[in-house]
Amino acid sequence: MNATRVLAAGLDGPAHFLTWGPVQISVANLVTIAIIIVLFVLAIVVPFPKPRGRR
Repeated sequence: MNATRVLAAGLDGPAHFLTWGPVQISVANLVTIAIIIVLFVLAIVVPFPKPRGRR
């Protein structure tokens, strides 16, 4: 397979939506929001590097 063909994403098709009562969101937006939340939680949980002791 051609690498360009594999990496290309078809953006000209219809979007897929999830509906839950009055809330309607596209799957792409839901995935983006989930990634942002995961990165935010990781930024809070992962500790900063500690400075090394002075000599």
